[in-house]
Amino acid sequence: MQMQKEVHLTGKDLTQMVQLRPQDVGKYAIVPGPKDRLDVLIKKLENPVKNFSFMEYTMYTGTFQGIKITAINGGRFSTDTSITTEVMCNANIQNIIRIGTCGALDANIKVGDLVIVDKVIRGDGVTPYYVDKNFQTVADKKISDTLYEVAKGMGLNVHRGTTWTTDALLRETREIVEAKRKEGAIAVDMVSSALLTIAQTYNIKAGSILAVSDNVITGEMGFMNPLYYMAESNLINIALETVNKLEGR
Repeated sequence: MQMQKEVHLTGKDLTQMVQLRPQDVGKYAIVPGPKDRLDVLIKKLENPVKNFSFMEYTMYTGTFQGIKITAINGGRFSTDTSITTEVMCNANIQNIIRIGTCGALDANIKVGDLVIVDKVIRGDGVTPYYVDKNFQTVADKKISDTLYEVAKGMGLNVHRGTTWTTDALLRETREIVEAKRKEGAIAVDMVSSALLTIAQTYNIKAGSILAVSDNVITGEMGFMNPLYYMAESNLINIALETVNKLEGR
């Protein structure tokens, strides 16, 4: 017997399941990965209202200086990111800003620096189900340009360019890393490919800014480095100010 539906569960189905409507969300979404970063973000919003809590994902919508903004812990990996991105896109959120972390693929990019994603080398296992191998995953230029302008204006060390998304954190071998560097990658993460690709398929504008937590080339691990925690905090402020600028303020 064949499946009764063409697709077992769609993004629209998920959005209806959590009872999320377009009028419930903002024009902008800011998307951290972990729940603790979401908690910090929510404290900066005025009158945040919980939209839903489903599995480990929680979405709130509030305002920032009069602008309606949605916040959700959007996932740490490509698989859970694909779920939350589908929900955001099907709720018709028009602008998505990912605030995450990455490993540097350049010895000159330091722990605590920031990386803005312009283009992604897709090494995840989700996006091949959405697009063919020749598809170019890119961030929205206006969002990326604004993120860069805001970060530079704050006096921060910020880089931008091509990043590589992988699902195999423990298989970042010298051979694979060098191959991705030759393709132009300056950093590696586990989220940007799924988020940006899915957003593109829905014609939703999306960008990604990442705090450098470690350096794959030098072997430095900065997860306990105060500079990394400062960069995480800066991401939230950059994203909020970027929303302001996108609104022409």
